[in-house]
Amino acid sequence: MEYDYKKMTDAALIEKARTGDQLAYKAIYEKHVAAVRGRVSKYFIWKADVDDVVSESFQKFFAKIDNFDTSRDLLPWLFTIAYRTALDHLGIIKREDEKKEGIKKTHSDTEEAPDLSDDVNPEDEIINRQEHERLMGFIEELSPLYREIMILYMVEELEYEDIAKQVGLPLNTVRTRIRRGKALLSEMMNREI
Repeated sequence: MEYDYKKMTDAALIEKARTGDQLAYKAIYEKHVAAVRGRVSKYFIWKADVDDVVSESFQKFFAKIDNFDTSRDLLPWLFTIAYRTALDHLGIIKREDEKKEGIKKTHSDTEEAPDLSDDVNPEDEIINRQEHERLMGFIEELSPLYREIMILYMVEELEYEDIAKQVGLPLNTVRTRIRRGKALLSEMMNREI
């Protein structure tokens, strides 16, 4: 029997998706992706971050689709998931930026005497150096699948597109590996706390 997925209600699509119907999953995604993207795009500067959050939001929803109450509207539920995912992602970005700042401070290209007008605290320098060494240690622990890409992303600070060209992988594969690499690094860091 042929179904017209575009005319189905969210509740009907969810019921079909629960039976493993991949076209129903696709129809849910296509029906709501623009709205979810619009909702989270205001939080991020880079399109890649928006793409990551949208993708992860749908993954989270689909992973818990059996728990969704089909008597409720789907879009507010998706917006809630997307909002929480965006907050998580913003936290990751903030921590990465702080780490990158620490890395930049410890890698001076010149051998000139330090500019004392910045009032750099030697203790902060030591902490930044230790954080960089700790981060590099965690990156080295990653499997080769993620290690090279995370070095290019976090240490060399290349954009997704440049990484994809350098390693010869599709852009979406690079995005996925960076997202997974970030999650693995976060787990490693949390283990040490």
